[in-house]
Amino acid sequence: VVMVYSASVALPDNPKFAAYSQMYFLQRHVLALAIAFVVALVVVQVPIAVWEKQAPIIFLISLMLLVVVLVPFIGKVVNFSRRWIPLGFMNFQPSELAKLAIALYAANYMMRRMDAREKFFRAVTPMVVAVAFVGVLLMREPDMGAFIVVATIAMGILFLGGVNARMFFLIAVVIVATISLYLYFDELRRERILAYLDPWNPKYAQGKGYQLTHSLIALGRGEIFGQGLGSSVEKLHYLPEAHTDFLLAVIGEELGFVGVATVIALFFWLTRRIFHIGRQAIALDRIFAGLFCEGIGIWMGFQAFINMGVNLGVLPTKGLTLPLMSFGGSAILINLVAMAMVLRVDIENRALMRGGRA
Repeated sequence: VVMVYSASVALPDNPKFAAYSQMYFLQRHVLALAIAFVVALVVVQVPIAVWEKQAPIIFLISLMLLVVVLVPFIGKVVNFSRRWIPLGFMNFQPSELAKLAIALYAANYMMRRMDAREKFFRAVTPMVVAVAFVGVLLMREPDMGAFIVVATIAMGILFLGGVNARMFFLIAVVIVATISLYLYFDELRRERILAYLDPWNPKYAQGKGYQLTHSLIALGRGEIFGQGLGSSVEKLHYLPEAHTDFLLAVIGEELGFVGVATVIALFFWLTRRIFHIGRQAIALDRIFAGLFCEGIGIWMGFQAFINMGVNLGVLPTKGLTLPLMSFGGSAILINLVAMAMVLRVDIENRALMRGGRA
């Protein structure tokens, strides 16, 4: 919350945000956290068995919302991308729900196909179609970053569930082919890749490489201990999306290497802990709960890895926020719902290990 406020406090000086107060983004973020916290308190009371039964329905709802957001006059366009459905108190991003939905669906799918995994074509079709359909809808927004995360969650759960190697390979081919075709037909995204390879090139430094160069400048200014909380210069309208996609760069400038290393260590601990809860559930013969938890671990860890990689210049620029930290409404809501479900798995694990009922 402190870093979101620090990164956004100067935004009203920009004519684009002139109508907002200095506290606007802080207030919106705190409101989103409050709503998410209340929803998470409700979700943690729901047994995982309920989510297992409803997984296909939740996945279908997420697909419907991915279609609805593409409808003109419903989906909100920001920076040439139609990704949000305005709800008044927040803008809902269906791709965030899709990440949670694919984790539920893939874990449920593995449970249903556990005995039929060797019947290759009959087993492979639903998952390939699901991933491909989600991919097509996300690419229409366009949101390639979300598609990569969704595909990675699905593939990770299938791999950890012991899926047939041919099925895993086929899904990987579908994903690579989809991304390749997208880059081939989308010149803007191709330019981003080229800019990432040489961001300081005069051809890109003030264009597609602008965000990356200023992110690197911010991190360089931070050195070991940073310039001090609130002392970032890059957030003063030099670094775009400082409170969302490039929050880590502001952390690096203000809190230095120590601040960035702390964030990385915390995400490593969080991901490791989620996987531990998942493995514990599988050891207790709770396969769905275990695979679902591991899917959430893949989501949090992989998305954080991509965001950090983009900020540090080791990955091409992608429109992905830092989970649990970046400014956002629906992203924070779905992140906390996912964490609440992981906590529910842990609560049920502990109850079983004490000899009780889940």
